[in-house]
Amino acid sequence: MSGSGPGARGPGPAGGPASGEEDETRPVALRAGAGVRAGTPRTLVLRALGLGDLLTAVPALRALRRAHPTHELVLAAPAWLAPAARAAQVADVLLPAGGAAREVPSALGWPWPPPRLAVDLHGNGATSRAALAASAPARLLAYAEGSAPAWRENEHERLRWCRLLRWYGIPADPGDLLLGDPEVSSPAPGAVLVHPGADAGARRWPAERFAQVARGLRARGDEVVLTHGPGELALAHEVAARAGLPARAVPGGASGLPFELLAALVARARAVVVGDTGVAHLASALAAPSVVLFGPVSPALWGPPPHPRHRTLWRPSPGEGPRPGDPHGARPDPRLLRLHPADVLDACARLEDPAPRPSGEAYPRGADPRKASTGATKAHGARGDGGSGDVAARGATDGTVPATAAPAAGREGGTP
Repeated sequence: MSGSGPGARGPGPAGGPASGEEDETRPVALRAGAGVRAGTPRTLVLRALGLGDLLTAVPALRALRRAHPTHELVLAAPAWLAPAARAAQVADVLLPAGGAAREVPSALGWPWPPPRLAVDLHGNGATSRAALAASAPARLLAYAEGSAPAWRENEHERLRWCRLLRWYGIPADPGDLLLGDPEVSSPAPGAVLVHPGADAGARRWPAERFAQVARGLRARGDEVVLTHGPGELALAHEVAARAGLPARAVPGGASGLPFELLAALVARARAVVVGDTGVAHLASALAAPSVVLFGPVSPALWGPPPHPRHRTLWRPSPGEGPRPGDPHGARPDPRLLRLHPADVLDACARLEDPAPRPSGEAYPRGADPRKASTGATKAHGARGDGGSGDVAARGATDGTVPATAAPAAGREGGTP
């Protein structure tokens, strides 16, 4: 899930746009020279959601680039996601699109000749399909298309979109999710990042509990840094004050953290402690150890990939399915409140010690994503369709706090 909460429900790197971000109406070239030639064949992809949604779609987006190496891939998404899309190397142009509260864009403002291909990675409804069809593509791939496979309500998001592409004959590896190293240095390498925000109260663990975790981490000798999205600065400072941390433990200002700085902090963190948010997906994408707290929605739908560096905490009641609560609710979900600071501190203590990522595990910075293979990622432990999904299904029903990660699905169709 994304934004400052699951799925893409807030604006900006950790929930909203930071100052100095891209123009919100004009196409944004993500590489030099893109988007200017009328005769260039293009693929249009709709994913007008948030940070977590973008990151869970990375495997599908990379598959499309490999399948159509001569096309420019145009990603219809909110303008503030341009830095993240550029870092992930998943598109050539970003076409600003998106609505409040995850509404499907009614029009995309396509400024070029009709695309050769349009792909709906947004949802499974007629509205998103119609927005793409308005550009008059030569071919349209979508769950809402009559020829498409059946939509599965409770499916991990990375699996969902790779399955769609494979149905249409495009090889796609759900394990191809890792990003390359950020281009800027972390101001706090080795720190534990604590991200207390979420854009709905149902997924926001109480500030006092985050403060207890921060105090416990400091008592163990860890440096603690509090990250935040737009509108969450006061919350971050409240947690810092309750934990006895100095003001410098809260970088950034009212607009949140620029994506480049946030990514640098996450990539070099000893661990990331976070709710079901876009920052959790960023930790997965940057292979940063993480402890992720879940409440209304199971980690089987939005959790990190199965790897010892990730731990998910979720305590549903016996017999509850993967969506037992309202992720948009105003009050903390009861399942989230069953988690206590001692659970989080124990999970942090049991995380793998961070180590340099093996060569080839992350997507190599500067490589041509239209030609790259996913083999290196799979060779270093990322799992394909069956493995990730199987672990998710088992973890969704045991009613415990899992010791290891269960895998992590996009408001028309897939989002809780």
